[in-house]
Amino acid sequence: MKAKIIYGLGSLFTLLIVFVGCSDPEYSIGELAAPTNIVINTEVIGQSDSDPYGDGSGDVKISVDADNALAYKIDFGTSPEPNFVPLTEEVTKKYTATGVNDYIITIVAYGAGGTATNVTKEITVSSQFNPDPKIVEDLTGDGSKTWVIDRNNGGHFGVGPYDNASTTPEWYSATANEKADCCGCFYSASFTFNKSESGDYTIAVATPDGAFTKTGDLTNIPGIPAAGDEGCYDYVGATSAFSFAPSSTGISDSQTAIVLANSSTFIGYGAVLDTYEILEITPDTLYLRVQGTETGNAWYLRLVPAV
Repeated sequence: MKAKIIYGLGSLFTLLIVFVGCSDPEYSIGELAAPTNIVINTEVIGQSDSDPYGDGSGDVKISVDADNALAYKIDFGTSPEPNFVPLTEEVTKKYTATGVNDYIITIVAYGAGGTATNVTKEITVSSQFNPDPKIVEDLTGDGSKTWVIDRNNGGHFGVGPYDNASTTPEWYSATANEKADCCGCFYSASFTFNKSESGDYTIAVATPDGAFTKTGDLTNIPGIPAAGDEGCYDYVGATSAFSFAPSSTGISDSQTAIVLANSSTFIGYGAVLDTYEILEITPDTLYLRVQGTETGNAWYLRLVPAV
């Protein structure tokens, strides 16, 4: 019995020597170097000696070069409050404020360990676009017209691919009043389009029961929680200038777009983008398409005049 006990203790002692004799491996995450040598590349489309601010389309190609950068976010400089969105490759931004205007582009470049570097660049862009007077009249009426989601008809909300080959909600189309039980705010919200005597345009968003949207980075609406299901969220409403612009997607069904100047406003469904293509407009219906909250998706929204 004693021999067995001595043998067991000896084995334990040997194991202790082995463990003590082995040193822990050393780990290193390397130098946390912030991005450097950041260059914002911009090309104002149509820029020439005779047109120093571009051809009037308002289009600007934007890309970024940097050392030690893993990801980028960009603020295009179109609204009073910063609105940063991911930038993964060259993007063409359409600036739609009429006339010649200055914009300050801001890039945040992220490096290892969350390090970040900010840079800015000022550009001057010309945008010239005159919408069809019939579109303006149908949208704003005699100078002010309020629209609501067409809840009583199927197809008032839909989802399809966001590309130039499809202009239909082929993936999903809501039935009449489908969102009433879960998200009544979708139907109680109203959107009033105004045209002043001087020709300026504004939109006033009223949401007595909250905003219908998704959460976190999937919306620009201020105060929305970072996580949660699609639903109604507290939102006090907002007013924004808007403008008309030629549609940038090239689809034949859409020639004109509504561009909201303040990204904290929205039409129908809170999303991250501010450009709504007009697919159809009459005095009695407004059918819009906007890039959805998920990349590659398009939201379809049909509105009617408020009673």
